[in-house]
Amino acid sequence: MEDESDRGLFQRITCRNPFYTIKFFVVCQGFLQLAQLLTSGYMRSTISTIEKRFGLSSQTSGLVASFNEVGNTMLIVFVSYFGSRLHRPRYIGCGAILVSLSGFVISLPHFITGPYEYDRSVSGMSSNATDMCLPNQKDVSSIFDACSESKKENHVVLGLLLFGQTLLGIGGVPIQPFGISYIDDYASKTNSPLYIGILFATSTIGPGIAFILGSVMLRFYVDADKVSASEMHITNNDPRWVGAWWLGFIFASSVVAVASIPYFFFPRELPIEEETARKSFAEMDKKDLMNALRTKPENLENVSLMQFIKKFPVVLLRNLKNPIFVVTILALINLSCMIAGIATFLAKFLERQFTLTASIANMIIGAVNIPAAMLGMVLGGAVMKNCHLSLKQAAVMCTVSMGLCVLFQLPLVFLGCPTQEVAGLDHSGSSGQLIAQCNLKCNCSSASFNPICGRDNLEYVSPCYAGCSGLNFNHETNKVVNYTGCNCIVLNGTAGSAVPGTCGTHCSHILVPFIMIACIAGFIGCLANTPSFVIILRIVKPEDKSFAIGIQFLLLRIFAWLPAPMLYGRTIDTTCLLWQMKCEKRAVCLYYNNTLLRQKFIGMQVLFGILCFLSFCVLFYLSLRKEKRAHQEESNRQEESNRVTAPESATESNV
Repeated sequence: MEDESDRGLFQRITCRNPFYTIKFFVVCQGFLQLAQLLTSGYMRSTISTIEKRFGLSSQTSGLVASFNEVGNTMLIVFVSYFGSRLHRPRYIGCGAILVSLSGFVISLPHFITGPYEYDRSVSGMSSNATDMCLPNQKDVSSIFDACSESKKENHVVLGLLLFGQTLLGIGGVPIQPFGISYIDDYASKTNSPLYIGILFATSTIGPGIAFILGSVMLRFYVDADKVSASEMHITNNDPRWVGAWWLGFIFASSVVAVASIPYFFFPRELPIEEETARKSFAEMDKKDLMNALRTKPENLENVSLMQFIKKFPVVLLRNLKNPIFVVTILALINLSCMIAGIATFLAKFLERQFTLTASIANMIIGAVNIPAAMLGMVLGGAVMKNCHLSLKQAAVMCTVSMGLCVLFQLPLVFLGCPTQEVAGLDHSGSSGQLIAQCNLKCNCSSASFNPICGRDNLEYVSPCYAGCSGLNFNHETNKVVNYTGCNCIVLNGTAGSAVPGTCGTHCSHILVPFIMIACIAGFIGCLANTPSFVIILRIVKPEDKSFAIGIQFLLLRIFAWLPAPMLYGRTIDTTCLLWQMKCEKRAVCLYYNNTLLRQKFIGMQVLFGILCFLSFCVLFYLSLRKEKRAHQEESNRQEESNRVTAPESATESNV
């Protein structure tokens, strides 16, 4: 039976089966990680839209964005520890199926909730004009808020989003750790850094495509499948616009499902690249092939659960006692905090800072910022491979790249737009100031949001707060032309008019320099990404390699990817000037203090960059000390060898 099995295996290999080559695995792994990060990245590309659709604060949306790390964190160390003892490709495939399922779960809130309701100046030109100044109207907040139903719906929506993110995290557990350890086990030492660099680079394409996908999908109205075009009175340039955020999740989940298929055909073990590279498949005899296939890393024996539990603290402490390992992890934690903040809230930052639509902000990130970061990762891996960097040289490279990254980030703190002028609103953020003598009898709702720009160049939260009692409507385009009879807009002693939409900040000329400097900083910072990962793979014992990767991803999730989005979200919320109130509770932020938002958001980036730079400085010091100690030990061994051989030489001379 064994001979027949070997013969069948030999025939598959000699037929040049691509599933027995590490290069084909790298291709499949890159595509799968691209598809996986397409799903998780798409969540971040639509985070501001989801906020607006369901009335979430930035802190809550940050929780949703980071919740996939919860499921990932629960299992990552255990799965990674058993990584070299299991059929890794098969487990990667099963994880990919869970990732695909998670995308469909996240899109469910769209199908179980009612149509999106925005403040309307006109609804078929009927009396349902909810944001106009109508002194005789009753409490219009009842029109906006069906509080009991809204609360129940929001709980269900938030629960589905969190559950889908948990599935996404659990499904992603085996994908990257198993893929990296599988490649590093069976690739040659010279090609392994390049493969890992390519892997990170192709993975980075996933979020890039995710933001571009978000840009495309958000151009479609969120309820395009529920309402007709004649019922829509706003465009994607309107501040009230909500795009079809759910559509991208369905697309991304389908791509992940396709990417999972090849993993059920890869073997548990592969021929090691160094040995098989010497001969082609046609030149190798059966004995050569079977020996190459059976050659595998050390200590891959199966262990029971009890044995694992006993070994767990021992192996964990052994790696945590390695100062180089700990300092490298600390540097990666700070680097990951920077990336998490950018990935989650940069699109929203650009929207608010430069008055961009969500679609344009996503397109900028997907087409410019992320490719720059990808190029940095590829170049970092190529330098590691071609220059054969030592531990000390890799530490120097990481230190210099992060130092330059921080220097390029500093100008961004001062490069941005001022806070737009909104009538009745100052930097104290008190919504009560919106009520003035001119709109006192209008009974405006605190939930109302339909920005208009008055002829006095001031922005008003809604026509109601501007005291507007009339409007001109174009029936051909289904759009409001302007608002009239606005008591708060007084020109030449008479009530003025206003046009729909925000006045903006009129500083679009700053956008291009901001994006260019941010791209350069991202490119330089990402040069340190691949070398730091390779450092971890090289400083741990071979039998702890898979486990060390697990510890690495566990710590990055606990201290970076899980808390960072919530921390950034909380920080962004502190810069809010005016909250939309629904059911007597804060919903989404309507206006931010742009200057304070820029200082806090970019300031956190600079802070984490400095901490990362200091960590790499310590790493350089430790690597330098390790190199000196190694030279000293080699020198001592050489002296000892000379002392041993000297008497023997003298004896031979006397004889």
